[in-house]
Parts: sequence; structure tokens; C-alpha cells
Amino acid sequence: MKQVGAFEAKTHLSGLLDQVARGATIEITRRGHPVARLGPIPREADKEIGSLVDWAKRIRAQSKPGGSSLKYMVEEGRR
Repeated sequence: MKQVGAFEAKTHLSGLLDQVARGATIEITRRGHPVARLGPIPREADKEIGSLVDWAKRIRAQSKPGGSSLKYMVEEGRR
């Protein structure tokens, strides 16, 4: 991961955004300490996967250990 000082980031923001658009992640530092990370926005598929994982966690939290069957979880997913 590339590190850039805050002043350089401000001066060369356009170029840094071009790098990020190509998939790079850039860490912005202030006096040598990381303060921010500039990176690409997640793709739509990544967001969908994240929402499916959240859904599975909610179902798991609601169920009792050993109490929910696979059939029950499939039916919950269809609602």
C-alpha cells in the first residue's frame, strides 16, 4: 500500500484518484502517522454478499442452538 503525506495528497489529489480508480489503496499520513485510507468503492456484488452475510448472522442469532433446521432457514430466506 502506498503512503502519501497530507500535503502531497492535497497537492496531487487528482493523480491519486486516478490510481484509486485503477484499484490502488493509498494511506494518507500526517507527520508519519497514518490518518486516512483512500480506496475504491466496493462493487455492487460485494455489497450484496455483505447483506447476505448480515442476513445469515441475524438468522443465526435468532435461532436456538440445535433448534433450527436447514428447512426452517430456507423458508425464512423466502420471506
